[in-house]
Parts: sequence; C-alpha cells; structure tokens
Amino acid sequence: MAEGKLITLSVIKADIGSLAGHHIVHPDTIAAATKVLAEAKRKGLIIDFYVTNAGDDLELIMTHTKGVDSPDIHGLAWDAFKEAAKVAKELGLYAAGQDLLVDAFSGNVRGLGPGVAEMEFVERPAEPVAIFMADKTEPGAFNLPMYKIFADPFNTAGLVIDPRMHEGFIFEIYDVFEGKYVKLSAPEEIYDILAIIGTPGRFIVRRVYRKADGEIGAVVSVERLNLIAGKYVGKDDPVAIVRAQSGFPAMGEILEAFAFPHLVAGWMRGSHHGPLMPVPLRYSKCTRFDGPPRVIGLGFNIKNGRLVGPSDLFDDVAFDETRRLAQTVAEYMRRHGPFMPHRLGPEEMEYTTLPQVLEKLKDRFKIEEKAVKAKKPQIRSELLEETHD
Repeated sequence: MAEGKLITLSVIKADIGSLAGHHIVHPDTIAAATKVLAEAKRKGLIIDFYVTNAGDDLELIMTHTKGVDSPDIHGLAWDAFKEAAKVAKELGLYAAGQDLLVDAFSGNVRGLGPGVAEMEFVERPAEPVAIFMADKTEPGAFNLPMYKIFADPFNTAGLVIDPRMHEGFIFEIYDVFEGKYVKLSAPEEIYDILAIIGTPGRFIVRRVYRKADGEIGAVVSVERLNLIAGKYVGKDDPVAIVRAQSGFPAMGEILEAFAFPHLVAGWMRGSHHGPLMPVPLRYSKCTRFDGPPRVIGLGFNIKNGRLVGPSDLFDDVAFDETRRLAQTVAEYMRRHGPFMPHRLGPEEMEYTTLPQVLEKLKDRFKIEEKAVKAKKPQIRSELLEETHD
C-alpha cells in the first residue's frame, strides 16, 4: 500500500462468553477469532489485525482500506464472533453469544450487539494511536477522559503551547435516547459541552475533530445494549481510538486523562457506580463484584496499514497510585450496598429487576390525598432541537 493512502482502523468488540462468570475471555475463543481474521488477512480483505480481550469482551483490532461501516469488514467481525461463540458454547462458558442479539448478519453490526469504533484517515509518516477498551461500564465512561484530552489545558499542555492544537477541537456529541448529535467547539463552547456530557448515560462524546482542518482525532463506540435489546443483557463495555502526536495530543497527555479513576456506571449487573481503573493486560479480568470497572490501553504505530506493536500502555508503575486510589474508592462505594449513589438511579434501573418489584407492589401503594404528584423534568435546550451537520 502506498504511503499517504486512506486507511481504516476498526475496533469491534463483543461479549461472546467468558470463563467462570463475567470474568475473562477463554484463550480458545481468542484462537477461534484469530483463525478467522488470519484467513481474511491471507485473502487480502484486511491488512493487519490484533485480537485481545478486555475482561470478558473479545476485542478485534483491524486495519483495511474498505472505509467505515464496510459490510465486508463488519461481516468478517460477525463471523469471528460467531466462531468464537460456538467454541464458547462447546466449552460451556457463561453467557455464550451474549452480545450477538440476532441470528443473522444484516450488513452492519451496529444495532446487532457488538460495539464499534472506526476511523478513516491518511496515514502520517509516523502514525501513533492509542486504543482503549473498557469492561463493566458504558460508552459515556470516556466522556471525562475525552474532554480532558482535547479541551483541558491543565491535562493537555499542547492546547496552550502547540500552535497546531491551539485553535482547539470540535466535539461531536451523540444523544443515545433521541438518535441526534450536535457538534460543539472547544474552547468557545466548553460550558455547553460540559452541560451535556456530564450526563454520560445519555450524551456521549462520539467523535473529536481538529478544528484547524477537520482531521479526525478520536472516535468512541456509542452502542447501548439495553436500549437495543429493551432489557439488560450486559453492560456496553465501550472501545475508543485516539490519534497521538504531530498536531494531536501527545501520548503522555492522552494517558494522563486516565490518571484519575473517575466514577462510572456499570460494575455488577451494570447497576452500580464504581471507579474506572486503568490496568495492564495481565489484570484485564473482572473479579471483585464483577469489577471494578477497568480500562486497558494498547499503543500502536501504523505503517502502510501494518499494526506495529502493541505497547501495553497502563503496564507502568506510574499508574500504581491511580489503581490504589481506585481500590480505596471501590471499597468506599461497596460499603453502600444496594443504596444510591453506589446503585444507579431509577432511570438507569428500568432494565433490571426494579420494574418487576414495583409491578408486584403496585397494589400495595396507597395514595396520599395531600401529596402533590411531581412532574418529570424534561431537558429543554436549543442545542437538542436540531441535528447539526
């Protein structure tokens, strides 16, 4: 492939069954997916690939020239997941095929269960990227890190001192309830950005573009499984791609955004708040209370579509204090048991057993004559009234 040609980097994940509960991917399922992708590489469908896991999620990293949302690439990922799920069923693994919500592939895995982050770009002479994969949390878990990476000068010094970034970045924010998105500019509109991405269960930073030339800098998967399936079938476990260096934040600035283990929704049964713990691959397994929520980071260079690496980005003593703080926060939150704020609020619990409990008790609730029924608040904003191109 000639240098400077458009390439596509695709990260597609799914929970296809795991060992000993919602714990870790079995190596035989990784091998099954690897076999499918290796054959696709041999035939020239993809340029390169890497298969790994984030907790109980199987992660497919692929480079190719088919563009974003290619039926060929999504069909390949679907085949890999189906083969891995078949092995999971043969081994009797837990929740085999959990994220594969339908039996037949229909041209695109979006809406079928797997999570997808893809970007197309012209490869730079040196093309470093960071790929983040989280387990036991939701796509909005990346909202705070994305803001810190691309809009917070206290995190990213390059926003102040690098002339290639000084103009700022455009945030594309997606409303998963309404299926709308809005593009907002940083730094001019950071208050508007923060006003909505602070509700990460609904508004998700989906893409980030460099304002100076519109070049894409980051992309995040936005699939919400409970909204797709209409019931709780597992947490969404998002993936993200961030380009680094040469007009984008340095790798160290990108990783710095994860040095604070902020609270995210997920953990046990997707119904609790807990700290997002950055861990190396060897700790990419969820144990305590099916958690705590954690994120792994792999660094690659891409050269003529080839994946050079990876580097295990959080495998460093520099993140030991972050992990230690996450452990302290996890202990504090766990002591709340079934009480909020450890347990999620009622709007996030509607896909769990809570509606069944309320239905069982509905005839035992007594009307209080003097009570005033509260009106459900609605979000009203001109930003949400139209979809911006």
